[in-house]
Amino acid sequence: MKPSIPKGTRDFSPVEMAKRNYIFDTIRSVYALYGFQQIETPSMETLQTLMGKYGEEGDKLLFKVLNSGDFLNKVSDEELQERNALHLAARLCEKGLRYDLTVPFARYVVMHREELQLPFKRYQVQPVWRADRPQKGRYREFYQFDGDVVGSDSLLNEVELMQIVDTVFKRFGVRVQIKINNRKILTGIAEVIGEADKIVDITVAIDKLDKIGLEAVNEELTKDGISAEAIEKLQPIILLSGTNEEKLQVISEVLKDSETGLKGVEEIRFILDTLKSFGLQNEIQLDLTLARGLNYYTGAIFEVKALDVQIGSITGGGRYDNLTGIFGMPGISGVGISFGVDRIFDVLNALDAYPKEAVNGTQLLFINFGEKETAFCMPIAAKLREAGIRTEVFPDSVKMKKQMSYANAKGISFVALVGENEINEGKVTLKDMTTGEQKLVTPDELIALMQNHQ
Repeated sequence: MKPSIPKGTRDFSPVEMAKRNYIFDTIRSVYALYGFQQIETPSMETLQTLMGKYGEEGDKLLFKVLNSGDFLNKVSDEELQERNALHLAARLCEKGLRYDLTVPFARYVVMHREELQLPFKRYQVQPVWRADRPQKGRYREFYQFDGDVVGSDSLLNEVELMQIVDTVFKRFGVRVQIKINNRKILTGIAEVIGEADKIVDITVAIDKLDKIGLEAVNEELTKDGISAEAIEKLQPIILLSGTNEEKLQVISEVLKDSETGLKGVEEIRFILDTLKSFGLQNEIQLDLTLARGLNYYTGAIFEVKALDVQIGSITGGGRYDNLTGIFGMPGISGVGISFGVDRIFDVLNALDAYPKEAVNGTQLLFINFGEKETAFCMPIAAKLREAGIRTEVFPDSVKMKKQMSYANAKGISFVALVGENEINEGKVTLKDMTTGEQKLVTPDELIALMQNHQ
């Protein structure tokens, strides 16, 4: 039987892992600059924690884990014969694989409330699982990289998250546009066009503007039972252009009778004005068609788009008012972002933006000419490693051609050759695999040369 892996999962090669680690390490180091601390939660949560938190669709996409031991023990023959999948799953499974990092984080905050210092700034990078239909770019197992601040209503948190996003993509060398909007503005718009109860339908439709165009959005709004008059009123809002300041002026005029809407305008203005005072590398744009995770967010919402690669959003997030309410502990508000590591991986590949040193493994390989030669090389290799040079000694004394092919296949830039003459002189011949140039050097010179090439 040929081995295989489950659909929608992947193996990562050493080169891919080096690239992924570069992404993880870059984001981690930026979070650390802002005082965020890392936590981890178990891959499995109780189904009690997970069920009912993602809507009916989400419940269907949860991977459930069979109870250990005799899992049929408490199930009657009648129940088995009924073949009611949902009922049986509830009886046979107490645990499930986590679907995202947010619900486990909410559970963590509730369980550890006593020992947490609020505001609590956490980041978390772990795999999540969804029993979705696998397709290009959509996997059943994938990583999320979230950062959240809970227990503070201050908009300075939003400002800092925008700085974090800006710094991360600056370090990656990727040009992005950060889009920002506010859930309260969207609520205000629905109020002033007289369709307050259709807020979800309106935002779902508007959110598709980029993908399907204005005409199709208007058709969808009509299908959702929104009056022609309300759709007419929406047009200038959907098509609003100009600078952030111009957009804010127009929208505050449109929303002058909506208290909620004006509060949203005020919040956005504060974030944009504060960011202006120290400037971001990347453009931040107020986009009134940005809707994001509908019932979840209550304040500012963000999304990041790569400018030089055609791909969906590569980071997103926003402010929510009631993270822990689902576990009976109301009133903890927070704001968070999630970096789409799989998409960022694709963007950096498309732009060939990985620094060489992040992806390259071994820097120097000692060719193995036999026992005596290896005995001379091993202490030198140990010194090189102490000096931070990634060094290998080829383990078998096979044909030199084979050892050179190994160096080429692994992209090793230098090889060290030690034969009888070198041993007699206490030196090493260093060969540059790119230029073919060779030098006879002492072990100390070798270390200095290799450090210069780092």
